[in-house]
Amino acid sequence: MNSYLTDWQMASLVEAIQSAESHSTGEIRIHIDSNSEGNNAEIAFEVFKRLCKDKTAERNAVLFHINFEQHYLTIIGDAGIHAKVHQNFWDRMHDRISAEFAKGNYHEGLKSAVMETGHELKKYFPVTGENHNELSDEITFS
Repeated sequence: MNSYLTDWQMASLVEAIQSAESHSTGEIRIHIDSNSEGNNAEIAFEVFKRLCKDKTAERNAVLFHINFEQHYLTIIGDAGIHAKVHQNFWDRMHDRISAEFAKGNYHEGLKSAVMETGHELKKYFPVTGENHNELSDEITFS
């Protein structure tokens, strides 16, 4: 289904998500889309609404929505995290991931972004008690 990431790399990304989430109450999702029809931005927002929006107590979920075939990447943070890091944080991250993707470094670009997102989540949403995993860590596909 996915020729851009090996099974090992996808498992490594799930581990990175788990690690990044371990020190915050935030949640990180990766969704790989293979749709060739439709507006990528609208599709990404629909996926965000289905997987992330309003699904965490502190509204601190982040979605990395990737369509490798369309060369399209969207990063969407729910209201809680977006209010803390603002659009320029997402824009800079998007530029760094896109630069890695352009070199064919799909795994490295995503893993680095997941870890950086985890660092920001830890800064603004540290664990203060039990840390329930509110969303699945698995990579989803459509």
